[in-house]
Amino acid sequence: MISIDKLVVGKSNVSTLFAFIRRKGEIVSSKFIDSAKLNFVNRQWQENGRDFFSFNCISHWVLIAIVEEDKDSCFQVEMLRRLGGRVLDFCDREYIKDLQFVGELDKECALAYVEGMLLASYTFDNYKTDPKRVIHPFDHLDVINEHVETEDLQRLLIVARAVEKCKDLVNEPYCSLNAEGLAAAFVNMSHEVGIDVEVMHKQQIEAKQMGGILAVNKGSIDPPTFTVMQYSPENAVNEKPLVLVGKGLVYDTGGLNLKPGDYMNDMKEDMAGAAVMACAMYAVAALGLPVKVVGLFPSTDNRPGGDAYASGDIVNMYDGTNVEVVNTDAEGRMILADALAYAKEFSPALVIDAATLTGAASRAIGPYGIACVEKDAEKYMDCLCGCGEQVYERIARFPFWREYDQLIKSDIADIKNCGPAEAGMITAGKFLAYFTDYPFIHLDIAGVAMFDKKNNYTGKGATGFGVRLIVEFADAFASMCKHDKYLGKKI
Repeated sequence: MISIDKLVVGKSNVSTLFAFIRRKGEIVSSKFIDSAKLNFVNRQWQENGRDFFSFNCISHWVLIAIVEEDKDSCFQVEMLRRLGGRVLDFCDREYIKDLQFVGELDKECALAYVEGMLLASYTFDNYKTDPKRVIHPFDHLDVINEHVETEDLQRLLIVARAVEKCKDLVNEPYCSLNAEGLAAAFVNMSHEVGIDVEVMHKQQIEAKQMGGILAVNKGSIDPPTFTVMQYSPENAVNEKPLVLVGKGLVYDTGGLNLKPGDYMNDMKEDMAGAAVMACAMYAVAALGLPVKVVGLFPSTDNRPGGDAYASGDIVNMYDGTNVEVVNTDAEGRMILADALAYAKEFSPALVIDAATLTGAASRAIGPYGIACVEKDAEKYMDCLCGCGEQVYERIARFPFWREYDQLIKSDIADIKNCGPAEAGMITAGKFLAYFTDYPFIHLDIAGVAMFDKKNNYTGKGATGFGVRLIVEFADAFASMCKHDKYLGKKI
């Protein structure tokens, strides 16, 4: 990750980016840029709509970027993040290692640019053996903006570090990150920031009769785990915790309902939900947010081994529910259901789960956001959607009508683990909601957990999509608790 410092006065002969927000046709002016460059920039901007300029001054570069003003303030901020990724690409191409950023921008827009550059600087090259392996040559950014404080930059670095941890976990192949490895990673990051953590291994999972986790694990040679993380700061403003649940399926073959070959190429990403939630907790603790948070992360792989669970099986879950298995590839909801039932032990104010759960979610909204349903959590949902707009990790709310309950009814058990092809994302949510008796939000991140090509500052491969959303929401949740007597800590 690149390093960042705040400067009061710029340095001479150092590559510099000047960024401006302008309406179409409006001229660019600055006392720091000579008139010849300004005249060229304004002519190109007005005549051709050109918005990025680079001037090679031999000892350094002068970069000028113009972001067109937009009435949507959230999109405007997002354009600055994307500019950060764009500038990093240029710096890498030209082997620019240091850059100072001078922007006639407000605090939010200036920080968005820095955030974009931070996030774009991620690389996963652990397995490249060439000593000249390709990495980002760019190394350091100085920020010159009177509105931005050093504390603002530190916050960005903490959240970006959490996103980086998430990406590392999701990019790591199954051969080096099974369920026990994922739990160990969660333990290590918990110890870094003072989170209490416990890992239940197979014997404890069996003792608790978590049938969903055990059923999915039957075909594997590796044991399952169930990680419980608890962040309880002394200044927590909430009595009832915010509980985060994440799907930790470290590899998914589909089980006996085997996936076609091409569909298994990226199945190391199937634990992205757990990685997102655990890394968001890491950031919440590192930031010292005054909110009590619990993380529950069931983990296993799903393989067609000799003892694998099969379609037609009846699985007795942690809460006593009998589930008819109609598709072994609907395994994520099986392990999540045990975790959601277990969440009742913490008397939560709200439970949010994240999972790469259904192709239906991806097909419905593409790689642009998170598909979502909620049960008894409308006020939290409104807040979460607002947070999604702020960080541009947006949420698409799906209906959750009671008629959908009929689609998971079983003739021989309490419910079945998969409905018809129609409304696949919603019926998966209905299955999960069956195990809840508290305000509940389900986030299906199947469309955004991993990209097969570079996408703005997100890059190729694991995205970390959702970490920034949950951190933003945890901060907002703390504010809600301060003004809600039911949620707030009883004194």
